[in-house]
Amino acid sequence: MSGDADGGRDGGRGRGQDSDASRATDEVLDAVGPRLRALRRRRAITLAELAAETGISESTLSRLESGRRRATLELLLPLARRYDVPLDDLVGAPRTGDPRIHLKPVHRFGMIFVPLSRRPGGIHAFKMIIPARPEPLAPAPQTHEGHEWVYVLSGRLRLVLGDRDLVLPPGEAAEFDTSLPHWLGSADGGAVELLILFGPHGMRAHVRADPTGPDADPDPDPDRA
Repeated sequence: MSGDADGGRDGGRGRGQDSDASRATDEVLDAVGPRLRALRRRRAITLAELAAETGISESTLSRLESGRRRATLELLLPLARRYDVPLDDLVGAPRTGDPRIHLKPVHRFGMIFVPLSRRPGGIHAFKMIIPARPEPLAPAPQTHEGHEWVYVLSGRLRLVLGDRDLVLPPGEAAEFDTSLPHWLGSADGGAVELLILFGPHGMRAHVRADPTGPDADPDPDPDRA
């Protein structure tokens, strides 16, 4: 009898936990609509414009914002891309209290890429590690759409860009259109670590120069050609 009673109590606790989880999920989803409407209004976007840009009908968007349509991943993903925000921001996922980004290295082309950003659009940040090799690799330039900014943290980076062959020591940076044939590698076979900012075609990473630095223009004239 005691075992049956314990089983009943455990079953009751399980059902109670399931009920609590279901209520928490409902509360999160119920808050999605007002959050979407507030975000759209802050961006000054009409339902018609949003429908044209996401492929979601105006009526569906209206029901979603009013809470009459349940939020689904199929609907939220194109909205997150359009607003250029993480999906968690749309659903109001509770913060864990840990501000760190949990990095997941990706191995490609014999190099290691560590994503440093999680936004679905815009400029992406990576740490790139080129492992040491007994002999440096031969350049194999590639092209693709976009714009790239690199900053060398350690090692000596060899940058082949079009018909130029450059060596960048630690502390140097370069910015270029990736539609030009380009290749990154080690200049001497040693390991290289660098930061990379990559944006879609035409989206550049702008670094503000110190207007009081030694290279500053002593008499800046906005009307001067």
